[in-house]
Amino acid sequence: MDEVYDVMILGAGAAGLTAGIYSSRAKLNTLILNEGAVGGQMLMTNEIANYPGVEKIKGYAMTNIMKKQAKDFGCKIKSNIKIADYQLEGSVKTIKLEDGRIFSANSVILAPGGKPRPLNIPGEDEFKGKGISYCATCDGEFFTGKELIVVGGGNSALEEAITLTNYAKKVTVVHQFDQFQAFEHAVQEAKKNTKIDFIMESELRGFYGDGVLGEISIEYLPTGKLTAKTIDGVFIFIGYLPNTDTLKDIISLNDRNEIIVDEGMKTNIPGVFAAGDCIAKKFRQVTTAVADGTIASLSALEYLLY
Repeated sequence: MDEVYDVMILGAGAAGLTAGIYSSRAKLNTLILNEGAVGGQMLMTNEIANYPGVEKIKGYAMTNIMKKQAKDFGCKIKSNIKIADYQLEGSVKTIKLEDGRIFSANSVILAPGGKPRPLNIPGEDEFKGKGISYCATCDGEFFTGKELIVVGGGNSALEEAITLTNYAKKVTVVHQFDQFQAFEHAVQEAKKNTKIDFIMESELRGFYGDGVLGEISIEYLPTGKLTAKTIDGVFIFIGYLPNTDTLKDIISLNDRNEIIVDEGMKTNIPGVFAAGDCIAKKFRQVTTAVADGTIASLSALEYLLY
């Protein structure tokens, strides 16, 4: 068993890194345990243009800045680990990794983030990574000069569609409703891009191909008519699911498997807080994740002091 930390943060996205910055700056002995690459959804964002006080910045660059800030204040970060067991009750909370290592802390901040929501239609699992992607920043370059479909109608879908026009010769946005849910500026940016077309009131019904994706089936919802369309790639942006599968029997979740917190980011377990895309809330942005991480850290500090 390692030393007992003051604060242990599970997750190193925007919320987790911010909590790490605040906690370590407050001279708390702080550890971040992260199951994937540091940065979370920021790494999958090509450009962040609406972070107050910061001009346009690449997602990976924002990640590197936050990571350096946390480390400079003394926060320890252990990445690419896999958690096997949680013991969150009691005054000392313990996390056991699959490799047998055990870490303990007097308080815990849960910030595991989320994962892309799948369409759950035939062929999706078969063609993941073989024509189907959930990250324009990660995979856009592989589709240079190709024709692509983007599924979704929110900010992420339209912003990523615009990003994909840097590579693709044509991008078609398929959305299930007759209007977009994105902010108006995102809608207008997409509509004025000559490489982007739109298919509204429609949903994908299947993916087909021989080893790699080559065709999709689209249903026009008002009539139920199915149309086959040849395509080189599909990017899916229909929201995220919280990474809380391993926490279902441990912490209080709502019917969407999001962690229930109060205004101080407190969960139902004393000394355990949560922040970021894993919690029950309406909006999910880098700024809201940073705010969550700040509040969770300050609440953890208050818990430890009083």
